[in-house]
Amino acid sequence: MKKVFADAFYFFALANLKDAAHAKAVAFLNTYAGLIVTSVWVLMETADGLAAPANRDSFLFTLKSLTTNPNVLIVPCDARLFADGVDLYRRRPDKEWSLTDCISFVIMQRDGIMEALTGDHHLEQAGFIALLKQLSRFNHARCEDGRLPARTLLPVCASAY
Repeated sequence: MKKVFADAFYFFALANLKDAAHAKAVAFLNTYAGLIVTSVWVLMETADGLAAPANRDSFLFTLKSLTTNPNVLIVPCDARLFADGVDLYRRRPDKEWSLTDCISFVIMQRDGIMEALTGDHHLEQAGFIALLKQLSRFNHARCEDGRLPARTLLPVCASAY
């Protein structure tokens, strides 16, 4: 069965109708027949990005949808995976990869996954294919008041959800 890794970028794109990658993320969701793999760390990053009171239901809906879907695998936290992610983080001081990125890369390498539902260029730096790359939110997304969101791994405007 084909596998693809889902990054927080993908979950934000699904949740935000105004996201530049929203249509492509929804189209993928509606047509993909393989296994979607993500991790507890990615879901924690997603929950953190949707922590504003107005956005919490969006995360809870996403979590329920994932945990009840037999075609989704959520990789749990474990000490070995965390240690391997920290090791990669330590070995790549030349990159701006987050620890969550590094843990995702370890999972993808371990499970032979080459494609990720993301627009994050860090995955490409690590040798993976970013399926949503051409729709970079850093180039397109603006908050309703016209300002650019703060640059985090995935910029979020509280009013955009």
